[in-house]
Amino acid sequence: MLIMTSVFAHADELEYFPIPSEQPLPFSDAVRVGDLLFLSGKIGNVAGTMKLVEGGIQPETRQTMNHIKTAVEKYGGSMDRMVKCTVFLADMAEWGAMNEVYMTFFPDNPPARSALGASGLALDARVEIECIAALE
Repeated sequence: MLIMTSVFAHADELEYFPIPSEQPLPFSDAVRVGDLLFLSGKIGNVAGTMKLVEGGIQPETRQTMNHIKTAVEKYGGSMDRMVKCTVFLADMAEWGAMNEVYMTFFPDNPPARSALGASGLALDARVEIECIAALE
């Protein structure tokens, strides 16, 4: 049986979580709308810096996913309640290598996912991932 629901949020059901930064950035780290948490795209930078981890696509993917895990837990969610992720790759030829690391973060019930190639990512990253989680 298919059950259709609509997501509707009143203004008081919206909560914006700013990025902790000395420089204001033009986006939020996450936004909660009702029972959904929308995370902004994450890249594989060393936490608190504008420097990418070294080693290429797999270390960057691991760091990116660690940033996602940290953020979703910080805002009241969990990795096992992730419903959708979008993966942006600087080179689609690295999809398999990225996927090897990505899969370790979702051993059961992986979220719906899209992956696409991008002509450029912030800080010349190899991967950027944004996700949506259902909150309890």
